[in-house]
Amino acid sequence: MSTSGLETEAKFYVRDLERIESRLQELDARRVQERILETNIRFDLPGAPLRAQGRVLRLRRDTGTKFTYKGASTGEQGILSREEIEFGVEDFEKAKRFLEALGYQKLLYYEKYRTTYALNDTLIMLDELPYGNFVEIEGGTVDAIRAIASQLSLKWDTTIATSYSALFDRVRNALNGSVHDLSFAEFRDIKVEAAHLGVATADA
Repeated sequence: MSTSGLETEAKFYVRDLERIESRLQELDARRVQERILETNIRFDLPGAPLRAQGRVLRLRRDTGTKFTYKGASTGEQGILSREEIEFGVEDFEKAKRFLEALGYQKLLYYEKYRTTYALNDTLIMLDELPYGNFVEIEGGTVDAIRAIASQLSLKWDTTIATSYSALFDRVRNALNGSVHDLSFAEFRDIKVEAAHLGVATADA
């Protein structure tokens, strides 16, 4: 997350995440977070008013536990920008019960493995999700993000202007609602193609 409170990023669907990581190492990028499993719960009120407004309330556990609020996003040149407020809390289960006591309900549970690199004032996240692998590049300007994408040989016209949860909705519709959570256990025997996600491969 940017210290400015504004998240600005581009997302790409990739086939070969190992090649991307090798290229980052060739560029002397600094690994700032080793590969770690993230568990996330996205919350909303009955009727899902936050989702209808494009806003997000999330509880995440990785090396610690964090609350995150994200405002509605705006898109320009393949970049998503949105307000982001994030802070740490001590106890995942207590934070979950706190939200439930206020009337919030689980909208979505999802998991991903994430490895994070830093290069030229940008963060590059290598994300492994149950339905595929992605690269997220977060930076202060569109030009900075585009420069890193070029160095990683990612095709700019394949940027994904939507969230992981929205991609999950596409997959769930393609699979006729046969999955309920975005977990590795639920997707163990399911093969997901780019067509199910409605995206193009950036490193093809």
